[in-house]
Amino acid sequence: MPSSRGMMMDPNGAEPVHTVSVLSVERQPGCPFDPPEELTRARRHGPISRCLLPGGRQGWLVTGYDLVRSVLADSRFMCIRGLTLDSYVDISDVVVPPVAPGEFTFMDEPQHTRYRKLLAGEFTVRRMRMLTESIERVTADHLDAMEKDGPPTDLVTAFAEPIPAIMICELLGVPYQDRGSFQAQSATLFNGDASAEEQLAAYTALREYIAQLVAVKRAHPTGDVLGDLTTSDLTDEELTGAGFLLLAAGLDTTSNMLAFGTFALLSHPVQWAALHADPALADKAVEELMRYLSVAKTFMRTALEDVELGGQTITAGTTVLLSLHTANRDPRRFPQPDTLDIERQAIGHLGFGHGRHQCPGQQLARVVMRVAFPALVNRFPSLRLDVPPEAIDLHSETADVFGVHSLPVAWGA
Repeated sequence: MPSSRGMMMDPNGAEPVHTVSVLSVERQPGCPFDPPEELTRARRHGPISRCLLPGGRQGWLVTGYDLVRSVLADSRFMCIRGLTLDSYVDISDVVVPPVAPGEFTFMDEPQHTRYRKLLAGEFTVRRMRMLTESIERVTADHLDAMEKDGPPTDLVTAFAEPIPAIMICELLGVPYQDRGSFQAQSATLFNGDASAEEQLAAYTALREYIAQLVAVKRAHPTGDVLGDLTTSDLTDEELTGAGFLLLAAGLDTTSNMLAFGTFALLSHPVQWAALHADPALADKAVEELMRYLSVAKTFMRTALEDVELGGQTITAGTTVLLSLHTANRDPRRFPQPDTLDIERQAIGHLGFGHGRHQCPGQQLARVVMRVAFPALVNRFPSLRLDVPPEAIDLHSETADVFGVHSLPVAWGA
């Protein structure tokens, strides 16, 4: 369906409201890191617009930083999956099943708080920092293998996928030798290219795998996250759901950030050189790349009651799309937002979300990236793309997490 835009009169008789369809948005050629122009244009009209959703539904698109942040922190906007429908596909005739026990991403109070409290002690900053030495060793091992094999290589399979996979497996207590299967299933779920049937099959396979693992840990408890949680009041089904979310999300987001972030740095040689010259910039670089790329680009919420937002009335039951990547490029919050600047203080970015649903594994992701990016830059200062930038295979814009399917690179003379 072609994109549409224009002005629509507010039903309450207010000033005309900008209207945008996000059904067919695409990134501009030569601008793989920027939000689709139609979303940026919507933000220029104002921080909130009407949007037309599949099946003729009407919703709201929030593109401004302040409003996105406020919705994420507002308990009147909820994550109920049965109400928050897909923004790209018409599923109006589909019966949305209840949220599976333990899959707290799509839950609200009080269930969500119960799961978050149980996980809070497992993902503390202190515990994540204790993993630094292990992350450094794993990263060095993969850089050694890259150097030994020589160029060219695909950075996704050689570096970006295995490092976070090893760490999330170690943290959760998942056998790393099983990674080939669950990495492929996770990619099917999140990359936006699979059919509904393929996604369902991948989801089912991942849950069955975690369920088997939970049974083993019940019989033989281990000192990892899943092992620790077997001593809680979670049922097997709840522990399976929580483990599924932590494994799938932990694999996909960090690996995409490592690959897509490297693509961004290689496309901005001054920033690559700055990180090489001063590895201490790693902390700032990670936050800036999270802001600049916003790989988890869109969240969805449902208003449970009539809410006044940005001068508009959001009626109960209405879907609200939150564009994190346009919010993170809002010039009212970040000066020169379309410039990648790893010396920027990108404090307050929404790359990990905000509020009660903020990513529980963000500290692990940060530690992995703070180690991996400078290690890669310092080991291979001459790293370069091995294909033209326009030939890089990007994820579909419908993907839950944006990134690259592969990143061919070379180095040396």
